[in-house]
Amino acid sequence: MSQSMPAAPRRHWAHINEASFVAGMRFLFWICRTFGRWPFRLFLYPVLTWYVLTQPAARAASSDYLRRVRNHGKLEWINPGLAGVMRHFAAFAECILDKMLLWGGHTNFGKVAYFGEKQLDDDIASGRGGLLICSHFGNLELCRVLARQRGGMKMTVLVHTKHARKFNQLLGQLDPESQLNLLQVTEMSPATAMLLNERVSRGEFVVIAGDRVPVTSGARTCEAQFMGAPAAFPVGPYVLASLLQCPVYMLFSMRSGRRSEIHFERLRDSVRLPRKGREQAFAELAQDYAARLEHFCLRAPFQWFNFFEFWRMPDRESTDASC
Repeated sequence: MSQSMPAAPRRHWAHINEASFVAGMRFLFWICRTFGRWPFRLFLYPVLTWYVLTQPAARAASSDYLRRVRNHGKLEWINPGLAGVMRHFAAFAECILDKMLLWGGHTNFGKVAYFGEKQLDDDIASGRGGLLICSHFGNLELCRVLARQRGGMKMTVLVHTKHARKFNQLLGQLDPESQLNLLQVTEMSPATAMLLNERVSRGEFVVIAGDRVPVTSGARTCEAQFMGAPAAFPVGPYVLASLLQCPVYMLFSMRSGRRSEIHFERLRDSVRLPRKGREQAFAELAQDYAARLEHFCLRAPFQWFNFFEFWRMPDRESTDASC
């Protein structure tokens, strides 16, 4: 049984303006680039305190998530109170800074460890494209920049840029190429599916998030256990995988000490949805994905950045999902 959330209006994640958190990041980026990381952190906390105090829904969501991690993972050191929430948002700010440093050309790529990349490299070498299901865990921008540098791996990232337009514009100012492989998608139309199929056929990779429900009203989700309670996960990645008929990987990026880790894990060689039992097939795929997301969240609890009511089931409660 999921834990009750503090009373707050029901809001879809797409209506939570994450870009407001980066309103002062241009100044903080200049501080870091000019004086270093520790001076950045000194200036960070006034911005961080203002945001946490003025965003009760995000604050409640962070506390609820940390409480579930503490209880399900038996991680007694996790504090779901204000101190833990501040630490969670501080990690979010550090991640935003890392994204800006990446596209600003101020990152040392020598401290990146890869896991599970051999099978992916074999697909790339054979000209075989695929689908990468990512999450809001860690720093996806690191994967995008490294893929561009490697040259052999072309990625198209499906995004809902409406809720983070200001931040995407800021990345675009640091490096216009940061916008080249983004494709804004609010629903999967036949034309979009054909475009993506063409790219995968050319040996490219499509990246889609597996941990946020669709922005369109009435979009389908399925239920999976996550941190000991049922949560809604999108079926879109698995519908897309069945259309593309390509290898499906899970992609996780995280910081571990002073290095970054990028994990590639094969979810399926391909996805074929049966005519009967499609809901069960969706549930199995989502559960496999949720189990691995949970694994990484328990490894690094403060690196999952979904600041909304994740465990509220859209098919059981009223939802404001239109854009």
